[in-house]
Amino acid sequence: MNTSVEISYYPLKEEFVPPIKSFIDRLHHHEGLVVKTNGMSTQVFGPYFEVMNAITQEIHKSFELPHSVFVLKVINADLNHVVKE
Repeated sequence: MNTSVEISYYPLKEEFVPPIKSFIDRLHHHEGLVVKTNGMSTQVFGPYFEVMNAITQEIHKSFELPHSVFVLKVINADLNHVVKE
């Protein structure tokens, strides 16, 4: 089963951009996943367990920074490949 996950990351500190960029960069190192970023969120597409394992690993790493907030939407379909009419 493929999945799509939309992630918004809010590091609660003055210098919030570097932790967000680090999180996104680390996601890009997971082979087999498609990672797309826009001004509001990051989307991760791929096989369910691979996506969830990568996200879990990278959120855990981000939690080394105190007061990190993540908001996720998880969909049981690969919306990266949905044909728009």
